[in-house]
Amino acid sequence: MTATRTDAPPPQLRLPKRRGVELSLLVGAVLISVYGYAAVGLAHDHAIPPDVAGYGAGLGLLALLAHLAVRFRAPHADPLLLPIAVLLNGLGLVLIYRLDLETPKDQAAPTQLIWSTLGVALFIVVVVFLRDHRVLQRYAYLSVAAALVLMIVPIFFPAVNGAKIWIRIGGFSFQPGEFAKILLAVFFAAYLSANRNALAYTGRRIWRLQLPTGRVLGPIVAIWLLSVGVLVLERDLGTSLLFFGLFVIMLYVATGRTGWIAVGLLLAAVGAFAVGSFEPHVHSRVQDWLDPFASIAAGEGPSQLAQSLFAFAAGGMLGTGLGLGHSILIGFAAKSDFILATAGEELGLSGLTAVFLLYALLVARGYRAGLALRDPFGRLLSIGLASILALQVFVIAGGVMGLIPLTGMAMPFLAQGGSSVVTNWIIVALLIRISDLARTPHPDQVETGDIAPIVEDLS
Repeated sequence: MTATRTDAPPPQLRLPKRRGVELSLLVGAVLISVYGYAAVGLAHDHAIPPDVAGYGAGLGLLALLAHLAVRFRAPHADPLLLPIAVLLNGLGLVLIYRLDLETPKDQAAPTQLIWSTLGVALFIVVVVFLRDHRVLQRYAYLSVAAALVLMIVPIFFPAVNGAKIWIRIGGFSFQPGEFAKILLAVFFAAYLSANRNALAYTGRRIWRLQLPTGRVLGPIVAIWLLSVGVLVLERDLGTSLLFFGLFVIMLYVATGRTGWIAVGLLLAAVGAFAVGSFEPHVHSRVQDWLDPFASIAAGEGPSQLAQSLFAFAAGGMLGTGLGLGHSILIGFAAKSDFILATAGEELGLSGLTAVFLLYALLVARGYRAGLALRDPFGRLLSIGLASILALQVFVIAGGVMGLIPLTGMAMPFLAQGGSSVVTNWIIVALLIRISDLARTPHPDQVETGDIAPIVEDLS
């Protein structure tokens, strides 16, 4: 006689949330920033700054509030995203404060701290109130309309340093194009996810590239051309290059066709040659890139790019030490476009490599969250947002190092720029919200106990 019994239900497996890891990393990020702040004071004034405790407490409070928002509203989110953002933001405040010591009449660190506080506040708002990133897909066309308005408005305001990208009202100013890039990423992700099959498998095949029908490809190309055209009129070539790269990357991810990369590089080369040849402001930057030491030979002194290269060279492997460099000689853009030169001079190649690795890790975790998602919109949005950060770092670092012509953008989190730091905090918030959904176990997997591979791959 055989006895029958029902199989016992599988044990309830819990996916590690890693919030304790996140908190530990946040403590380390704040301590590193406070150490840098104190090191600047010791090197420059031979005394620890009197407000170092206030700086540490303020940065620590912001980090704690952001952590609590993630802990209670996005418990499965990637534990590395927030600490990396806090560390980069803290290092940016340290570098700006260090440069402020050379310009007593132009203090940028207090303003940057205010903008950072606003950025963290918006980060908390996004994490707390945006329960599901897929809600954004409903507002695709509203997003693109708002983005175009934000890009067009600066045309009616005076140019600043040769570019019409600022809105100034009284003593308040901001750069609306920074916010437009998030809205365009939402639109591209929504449109491409809805039409990915038509983009990949319909239309006419030319050589190795599958060209979709005009009805499918036309609307998104028109939006992209309009966006880039407006930015060219405003002489904002950095953002136009960013939007172009974002469009090509997301089109490639949506279709899986490598031919779009080749087409994108070809069009970028043609556009860069045309703009660099006929637009005086850009042409001067191209000439400076081709021969950064021409002004020295002409007896006019070093240009900004030449001073930046001198700063990198002076840093060597280990740097001169925080507070002991001379990158302020770069001029008015030392705290914004060229702040990476200060990091290169005072932290050296080793410190600069660490900064680049932080950016690489931030982008990689954004890509990982997107690849782990099941919905095409979330995948494209996550990859698009991470690509925005990657493209910005490449364009800015390449410009100040002489790899490509200067574009006048802000290094994410590091450089002076309120609009930039606020936008980057919103991007990190969206990536955290997306990673939370990507790492949350599906109900079917919890019932069957089949979540161990996901834990191993995504934790």
